[in-house]
Amino acid sequence: MKMFTKNMLSKLTFAVTFSLVTIGMSANLHAQETLTIQDAIDRMLENNLNIKQSSLNVSTAAVNLEQSKAALYPSLNGAINNTLNYGRSLNPATNQLITQNFYSGDGSLSAQVDVFAGFSKVNQIRQNKILLEAGNSNLDKIKNDLVLQVVTSYFQVVFNTDLLKASKEQLLVAQETQRREQSLLEAGNKTLADISQAKAQTATAELNVTNAQNQLTISYLTLSQLMEMRPDSQNYTVVKPTIKDIAEAQKIYDVNDVYNTSLSFFPDIKLAELNRRAAEKAVDVAKGSYYPKLAVGAGLGSRYSYTLGTKTVGFPADSHLNDQISNNFYQNVGFSLSIPIFNGYTVRSNVKRAKISYETSKISEQLAKNNLNKVIAQAVADLRAADSRYKSNENTFNAQKDAFNVIEQRYAVGLVNSLDYNTSRTNRNKAEVDFIQSKYDLLFKSKVIDYYLGKQITF
Repeated sequence: MKMFTKNMLSKLTFAVTFSLVTIGMSANLHAQETLTIQDAIDRMLENNLNIKQSSLNVSTAAVNLEQSKAALYPSLNGAINNTLNYGRSLNPATNQLITQNFYSGDGSLSAQVDVFAGFSKVNQIRQNKILLEAGNSNLDKIKNDLVLQVVTSYFQVVFNTDLLKASKEQLLVAQETQRREQSLLEAGNKTLADISQAKAQTATAELNVTNAQNQLTISYLTLSQLMEMRPDSQNYTVVKPTIKDIAEAQKIYDVNDVYNTSLSFFPDIKLAELNRRAAEKAVDVAKGSYYPKLAVGAGLGSRYSYTLGTKTVGFPADSHLNDQISNNFYQNVGFSLSIPIFNGYTVRSNVKRAKISYETSKISEQLAKNNLNKVIAQAVADLRAADSRYKSNENTFNAQKDAFNVIEQRYAVGLVNSLDYNTSRTNRNKAEVDFIQSKYDLLFKSKVIDYYLGKQITF
């Protein structure tokens, strides 16, 4: 009766534990989000800090443009000065020297507008417009580069998911083989060497599962970091490509067609072009300092004062602050002309530096075009090579799979030794891993071409 009760309690404990685990797994499956490749890209574009930082740089460029436009407007400034004087001083309100302590002040309002400044302000506005466009292009470039990183990481997750699945299936086969070898050993039909080899195969399969799980975890972490997700919030699965996606990936592209299409919109090229145009305009801004500068200004103001402890000197006894301001009211209009004659070759040096920067930007633009042509040619060649590898690995995997099935049947009836059986299984497993890798490599190389063609990356 004691044993019966203990056995019942043990079964009950197992049932409760199993139920809790099942419920927990079910809840986790329901809580998991299915993430498409477009979802991953959208989440990255929304959350990535590099993009937010670049957006702030664009905002700064917009402010610089508005400021350069406002520099064309006249300037208007007001000033109030107040002074407490001791000893013999000139009273500014009466224009008399007095030896008294007195308080004096003046207020003024002045305006000035630049009539001509060598077109430097106009050229600065034009340059800042280009720099704002360049800022937006740089933002697009950052987004573009990150999209490719997300696609790379996403495919790595998909590949590692399939690799883990294949590794687990291989482990099941190895464990089943070990159990069968153990049974045959107990029946006297196998040796200790056979069971040792089966155990070694199982241990290798277990290690492959562990490595595949670690690689999958790391690839999920990399993708989550690109989307600015916390490591503990990794509660999603990815969508795998279909057979149709693989068929569409097996397409031949012309290098020149891809390059010419990409050249018209690719952010790297547009950014290099805008930087070159901005550098060209910087030369015009620097040359503006060669020319004379003409400015027109006007102003008005008044002065007032009063002595400490007495009436204001020079004014009637009933003179008030309003009278002083009215009597001392003044206006002025004038212009200023600044003609650069010699300033230590400062302007000439600035113009030379601007020209050098312009030539540098021209080279950078051409380098960007050359690099784009190079990477597109490489991408097209990589796609063709990936297609060939995929077809070869598919044929190899099918052949190794068929060969292993035959060896497995013969092994079951004792016509093949364990060494040949394990060798065939290892070859089959390697062929499967190579096939999985080539499949996703083909898809990735195809999506890289879509990236350069400006197509939306989906499957």
